[in-house]
Amino acid sequence: MKKVAVVILNWNGKKLLEKFLSQVVQCSTEADVIVADNASTDDSLQFLSQQFPGIRLIKLNRNYGFAGGYNACLKSVEAEYFVLLNSDVEVTSGWLKPLISFLDSNPQVAACQPKVRSYYDRHLFEHAGASGGYIDQLGYPFCRGRILNTLEADNSQYNSNQKIFWATGACLMIRRDVFRKLNGFDDRFFAHMEEIDLCWRIQRAGYTLFCIPESVVFHVGGGTLPMKNPRKTYFNFRNNMMMLHNNLPPDKLIPVLIFRLCLDLTAAIKFLVEGDARDALAVLKAHFYFFTRVLMTGGRRNQYRSELPFTKPTTVFKGSVVWNYYLRNKKKFSDLNFEVKS
Repeated sequence: MKKVAVVILNWNGKKLLEKFLSQVVQCSTEADVIVADNASTDDSLQFLSQQFPGIRLIKLNRNYGFAGGYNACLKSVEAEYFVLLNSDVEVTSGWLKPLISFLDSNPQVAACQPKVRSYYDRHLFEHAGASGGYIDQLGYPFCRGRILNTLEADNSQYNSNQKIFWATGACLMIRRDVFRKLNGFDDRFFAHMEEIDLCWRIQRAGYTLFCIPESVVFHVGGGTLPMKNPRKTYFNFRNNMMMLHNNLPPDKLIPVLIFRLCLDLTAAIKFLVEGDARDALAVLKAHFYFFTRVLMTGGRRNQYRSELPFTKPTTVFKGSVVWNYYLRNKKKFSDLNFEVKS
């Protein structure tokens, strides 16, 4: 058993496994490579048994999504560090060493990520993670290298090791003990933003997170759900509100939710004007679920309140990314003049 376990969660991703798994194995000699399968109905399992008979395979009995799938499969994985790796990620030679070295040398850092660039436009950062993730005071996520839908070219401008708010679930290295101490992901999320919620709880527990740009991977993105998809829109809006509900202190929750309701309804109107009626409906469905199934019932908020203190991480941008992006035309991370306190 090795110190690191690279765990790829698969669901009907045979084509992605064919394309990327061999390189993961070749470039990850420091780790045990494991594939966990979310009850795929394609030929994924047959492919793995024929082409990679030596890889450990964890078979789940149904599709638990990203959050529930990793929660289920990691119960049976024993390694000091887990690496959660999307099946649509191309790794590079030596990608693990900087991540391992940094966690080895910094015990208060619970998790880290590499620099994530686009697989198809390789000079650009990739949407899911770029060179480290942050949120603003209203809960909108952004990255060093990506503000909302604008991607920057990687000109080595974000090559320093940097304290971050969230590390991407596309390629996340996390200490096993921290993952289990915090009970992993909130499996209600199913997919999207569950890693941001976990990273927020990591900081509430007193740990920090970093991006280590010396390590580089390339991400296809949209491997399970395309970027333009009403189901993705639904998960993003619903899960973002659940994340706020889980982690904001009582005196901040209602004011932030009121602001978000107004901004999200504006987004729904924008979808409608642009002809994306299904996305507009997805936003409304997300709010209906949240207000009827989470806010009115309390959800699991009491669990998180009792287990972790409500602290304000220093990695939260005090302004509004939406305001800066649309009204002040600030579309690069450097435009925000956001200094992260060490």
